[in-house]
Amino acid sequence: MLHRLEFLDLQAFILVAELGSFHEAAQRLHLSQPALSRRIQKLEELLEIELLERTTRRTRLTPIGTDFLPRARRMIEEYESSILGIRELATHQKGTVTIACIPTAAFYFLPSVIRGFSEAWPGIRIRILDVSAKEGLEKVISGEADFGINMFSAQSPEVSFTPLLRDPFVLALRSDHPLADKSRIEWSDLEQVRLITVSRDSGNRMLLDNTLSAEGIRLNSFYEVQHLSTSLGLVESGLGVAILPKMTMPGPDHDTLCSRELPEPRIQRTIGLVRSNSHSISSTAQLFIDMLLEHWGGSICS
Repeated sequence: MLHRLEFLDLQAFILVAELGSFHEAAQRLHLSQPALSRRIQKLEELLEIELLERTTRRTRLTPIGTDFLPRARRMIEEYESSILGIRELATHQKGTVTIACIPTAAFYFLPSVIRGFSEAWPGIRIRILDVSAKEGLEKVISGEADFGINMFSAQSPEVSFTPLLRDPFVLALRSDHPLADKSRIEWSDLEQVRLITVSRDSGNRMLLDNTLSAEGIRLNSFYEVQHLSTSLGLVESGLGVAILPKMTMPGPDHDTLCSRELPEPRIQRTIGLVRSNSHSISSTAQLFIDMLLEHWGGSICS
């Protein structure tokens, strides 16, 4: 079967899956839609599975297509790596490092390391998958990502975790909010204000809810959003306050937003490096990990 699997068929499947559209994928590949459909059909017949569900309005992956997508990407990357040449890979002149990273940590951890890494190995591409903690864990386990930067709470027996930084939660509010003038914030101060929270399936929200519930603290969760950046936008608009990881806050010179320490019980998350226990790390990815640990490995405090 493998000798009948064609590179262009895999490439066509990946592009349709990513774009969710045969029309757009055909334009990108400079193919007619019938020609693209034949490639997908040939791949499905070869594998004896249905990879895509097609309707008049949209195209989406079947469950088995979702499972096959990261495998297909790895096959393409391995093929491209072989074309680049063994010597270039061995000397790290070419290659790709894929990192599954929660968005807030992507801003905080990666830019300085990427800058130094790109100066040392300019031919190696960096692919960042900025996703939720749960998605990031799945991408490391599936092998779609070489490694991840994630929260300690997002763990599995299938991965190992190396702590990098403890990130305390703070109260985010406007500089002109009445609570901004207080030298010390108490939980009772927050009972009557409107709290902006992220969705309940968020790792940050679960950590917050579990800590407060254990202490019998009840707050007025009035607005709910999907992303921490959205909650900051609502805070800036004056709609309420938010309890967020300190890492998400803008710098102290921000014109509108500020943060205040929270009282006991202290809420904090541990951010660290996540590696699969079943997939080996490529030498290229290991170079990045070594630089990351050199830069951030001493940040964790006891």
